[in-house]
Amino acid sequence: MSKSSAHTAPRTHRFLALLWPALALLVCAALWTATILHAGAERRRAEEQAFKEADAYAEAYEQYVTRSVAQVDQITMQLKHSWEHARDRSLIENMRRDGMFTDAAFVNVSVIGPDGAVRSSSRIHARGLDLSRADFFIQHRNAISTALRIGTPPPELDEARGTILFTRRLDTQDDGFDGVLLMAVDAAYFTSFVSSPTLGPGSLLALVGTDNALRVEQDASGIVRSMGAASLLPANADRWPVARGVQLVDGQGGFADGEPRVLGWRRSGAYPLVALVALSHTAVLEAADAYWTDSRNHTLVATAVLTMLALGASMLSLRASARARERAEIQRAYRTATESGNDGFYMVAPVRDRKGQTVDFRIVDCNERGAFFYGSTRAQLVGSLISAVHHGKSFDELVANYRTALAVGFHQEDRRMPDNNRLNIRWGHRRIVRVGDNLAVTLQDISERKEHESQLARLANEDSLTGLPNRHWFLNFVPVALARAEDGDHGAALLFIDLDEFKQVNDTHGHAVGDRLLQLAAERLLSQLRPGDSVARFGGDEFVVLLSPFDSDQQVAIVATRIVEAFSKPFPIADDQHMIGASVGIAVYPRDGLDAATLIRHGDIAMYAGKAEGKGQYRFFDPAQSNILKTRTQLRQRLLEAIDKRQFVLHYQPRVDTRTGELLSMEALLRWEHPQLGMIRPDEFIPLAESSGLIVPIGAIVIDQACAQLAAWRAYGAVPVPVSINVSPKQFLRGSVQRELEDALARHAVPAGLLEVEITESAMMGDQAEILAELAAIRALGVKLHVDDFGTGYSSLSQLQRMKMDVLKVDRSFTAELGRSREGTVFFQAIVSMAHALGMEVVAEGVENEEQLQILRALKCNEVQGYFVARPLPAAGIAPLLEQRYLFKEALAA
Repeated sequence: MSKSSAHTAPRTHRFLALLWPALALLVCAALWTATILHAGAERRRAEEQAFKEADAYAEAYEQYVTRSVAQVDQITMQLKHSWEHARDRSLIENMRRDGMFTDAAFVNVSVIGPDGAVRSSSRIHARGLDLSRADFFIQHRNAISTALRIGTPPPELDEARGTILFTRRLDTQDDGFDGVLLMAVDAAYFTSFVSSPTLGPGSLLALVGTDNALRVEQDASGIVRSMGAASLLPANADRWPVARGVQLVDGQGGFADGEPRVLGWRRSGAYPLVALVALSHTAVLEAADAYWTDSRNHTLVATAVLTMLALGASMLSLRASARARERAEIQRAYRTATESGNDGFYMVAPVRDRKGQTVDFRIVDCNERGAFFYGSTRAQLVGSLISAVHHGKSFDELVANYRTALAVGFHQEDRRMPDNNRLNIRWGHRRIVRVGDNLAVTLQDISERKEHESQLARLANEDSLTGLPNRHWFLNFVPVALARAEDGDHGAALLFIDLDEFKQVNDTHGHAVGDRLLQLAAERLLSQLRPGDSVARFGGDEFVVLLSPFDSDQQVAIVATRIVEAFSKPFPIADDQHMIGASVGIAVYPRDGLDAATLIRHGDIAMYAGKAEGKGQYRFFDPAQSNILKTRTQLRQRLLEAIDKRQFVLHYQPRVDTRTGELLSMEALLRWEHPQLGMIRPDEFIPLAESSGLIVPIGAIVIDQACAQLAAWRAYGAVPVPVSINVSPKQFLRGSVQRELEDALARHAVPAGLLEVEITESAMMGDQAEILAELAAIRALGVKLHVDDFGTGYSSLSQLQRMKMDVLKVDRSFTAELGRSREGTVFFQAIVSMAHALGMEVVAEGVENEEQLQILRALKCNEVQGYFVARPLPAAGIAPLLEQRYLFKEALAA
């Protein structure tokens, strides 16, 4: 150190003694300004967030109400249809005995006769009621409309207080008044959209009618109020000037309890109802007000601390001036020894208060390598306090280690350096040695070694494709989470999620599309969860989620419903839209298991139970599901054996000309001939074959056996008629049907005109270009195409026209209506006219009597099939019919 620098250091310290108070004053002024501005911004942000939440809750609540009412609408339509066709006075009682309307939400389900008396009811004591003077009864009697009416129960229905009344007019065959169908549903069913704690204190959920006095409210305590109870809603809450909106309601004309609330509302587009959600304005601003209080207190403390630090720094600067020359000599000796190394070297001296306690450390010297680690030069870093380069927890831990080294003479550690844009080192190995009253510190850069260790840990715990935690991480995490749940005396729920139809997408479009689909699925799953929930990819197309804590099974069900609905929407990849879906199994701790393995196993069982009943839904674990799964596993194993040992046989049901009874074709129907269990019907094993994918090899067997039987009849000398085989949607969508047909026809030397293919409407709902290509390939073989069970699926007129199908087979449910109602005949006539206009022949399924046959003749239906013609027969029973050819008796021939 030169003489000049030795004289400069004391002057610098005296200047700093005056500078610290001035800087402290400026910083305090900036802190107060920032605190006030930020508190105001936080208040505005809280209000804006409340408006968004109220608007979103109102929209979701309106959709929930519309779906719920639509379900009631559908049930009442079905009951109306059943009553008008059967008029069974025990209809409701029989349905309740069979398990319907047992839910507590169905308070009263009754059929009211034209005289106002109860004909059939789920309430035994309701038989003596006279409802002829009730408003709803008079309105339905005076109006011919059969539309659903929504209102409140009349005084005569005392037990229906607190319900929403749904009624629909009943008609005689000549459209006369035949009474009213009544359904009273617990009002709380329509306010269970979301739990009260979720909306927050002071919240309000309401459903009101736009054309009557219907009103249902649920406050933050969960209490449900309906007509007859005092209302909290503002005046005219059911007649807002626009169909949707959100606004702050306060003051005169506001809520009855005087509480200001942010009110969001939506009018249902389908029913005369308005859904309202109100969030407490006071609760909304509570966090912002608390933030202001905390910020103000923190700023006061910071002001005091800065003032004290400034005064302390001034005194320390004066004291440091006297010791500057001594430190310079120490630094020069130390620097000579350390400048040539790759490690950082520092000399630090303790900074003590008036009581002699070490409160900080000052860097009195360092080498250039050490300064580089801090993104600085030696000239800039020397003289800095440790508190200036380390902050918060990092500063506290470093000073504690320095104090330890001062006390015992030595200390070393591996330390992650604080997140700071200035630092050029992420991990360091620090070695501290006491030298006199100072400390010599060596800092070695070990970032690469730590990064390698971190990568190894990440590979062990992270799924490389989706970025989610993997199975290994989840199995280690769950025990900790369950222990935390037990300590907090709250539950935890494990959701086991399996992607429906993922294998089909992966097999059809390739692994690149499958991988991208998994990535999008992970992102969509994360978007449906709370920040504190845990999710992991468990393997393949399976994911697991741990919800903890949660309030009730209903809350878990809401999350599961969100996940199922989210996955029911298509996934856009490149130029394609891929539909998959998700099945969710739920296991709840501690009810369904006390450890991770048990919860995962039970969640898996619940998921498969839901899949067995139809994909795209969720199920809670039920111990009975284990037995069901075991039975399904056994049946699947037997199916595999049946495929391997060719235990399947075909029966054939004739189709004949409607007018002459001439045998024109046959439908091949699958049967399973088990060596011990005997003949097993298709409805007992086809659903499992569909869900497990075994329907694909079974379908190939059916094609081969049908062609083999046609070849056998020809070899016998008979003149066979075309045989149609059913192709499942899964088999058809794999795109292998055309190849299997071509191979079987060639193998058995059967003309393509003797084979026909029946495809259900659901099989035609995939990618239109691929479907058209597959149909064209099948038709190019010379094989006719049938639309099977028409009317039960989703096909449209334009779709049938594009598909160029040859035959339209009308579902037996429409045939059964012939002779029962005029509408049934009119509807069937419309189907025949449409099919003929498209150049398609029409086959009526399920013909069971002569009356139906005569009507079909009048409607110009081409062919008929059913028990009235012939039951399904084994191949041996078909041979005589091939010789007979005409299957109607002479009396029926026309």
